Amino acid sequence: MIVIIGVAVALVITTYFYMRQDKFGQKPEGERLDAMKKSGHFKDGKFENFHFTPTLTEGYSMLGIAYDRFFKKHPRLNPKDVIPSETTDIQNLSPDQNVLIWFGHSSYFIQNEGKRILVDPVFSGNASPVPGSVTAFPGANNYGVSELPEIDYLFISHDHYDHLDYETIVALKNKVGKVLCGLGVGSHFEKWGYSADQIIEGDWYDEVSLAPGLKAHFTPTRHFSGRGFVRNNTLWTSYVLEFSNRKIYIGGDSGYDTHFADIGKKFGPIDFAILENGQYNKAWEAIHMLPEQTLMAANDLGAKRVFPVHSSKFVLALHPWDEPLSEVSRLNESYNFPLVTPKIGQVVRLDDPDQKFEKWWEAVK
Repeated sequence: MIVIIGVAVALVITTYFYMRQDKFGQKPEGERLDAMKKSGHFKDGKFENFHFTPTLTEGYSMLGIAYDRFFKKHPRLNPKDVIPSETTDIQNLSPDQNVLIWFGHSSYFIQNEGKRILVDPVFSGNASPVPGSVTAFPGANNYGVSELPEIDYLFISHDHYDHLDYETIVALKNKVGKVLCGLGVGSHFEKWGYSADQIIEGDWYDEVSLAPGLKAHFTPTRHFSGRGFVRNNTLWTSYVLEFSNRKIYIGGDSGYDTHFADIGKKFGPIDFAILENGQYNKAWEAIHMLPEQTLMAANDLGAKRVFPVHSSKFVLALHPWDEPLSEVSRLNESYNFPLVTPKIGQVVRLDDPDQKFEKWWEAVK
């Protein structure tokens, strides 16, 4: 018994000091916390979704999920082959090119009307605070900060490790003009050396004029946040980017709910919708959409083109690694959206709605 108690105490002490590292960020305090308290979504010290959002779907348990993860066989969670990618010289793109370049999972670069935008960059190759625990597939992490030009606007959807990567954010500091994030998330950036005047935090349905011909609208998602043991002390968000030539929806992570229809009514039609489609499970479908729900959300938004993301880089769920893209493509036969499914690094031409993409995942084992 003494040995067990000693081990437990040692684990608690080790965890305490480990979680004091900079990569865990900083909880909101002072004026930032005061601003959060004014939000209608902030109650009893935490942000809430519009509707009740269970951690697990009824009928599922954490014990059952753990059993499935460690004691059941799940084939093809990882690809045997290298994920294919293309090499694009992003630093020397012509300013008049309106393009998007995907880096796997939910990280991508957008250049439109001369503005350079980066979303949820994760270039460290690991989507976890524990080194080597959630590593990128071979071939899926070929881009990094050194390949990027100066970034006008860095958009962060929420502070989970597969969307807000400490190593990447620190390396980007001198390349970024402004950071846009949900309420409270700016505390992490200030902890990591960003200045207060670089950071724009917003609540759902806030609007920011970034430049002539460019507005950013903070819009809802159905998800959660947190980088330690405390959940929901910062706000998760999506965005509508309203350029003079198009509207782009940055979906972040979200379960399916009525907010997609609300956003569609307020801002639609959406010319280019970027929606999560991967790392799902019926056990947590309240916070991550299943493939058909991704297409339902696109329909609610009035989307003209759909880019499914949140796949092809990390194992965060128990489905085959290529199932998200194969399923959303199969189900889209009933919806007939122009699906954007590029290889990592491939140039997506925003001005070319007829651009075709090969089903590259079918050639990967």
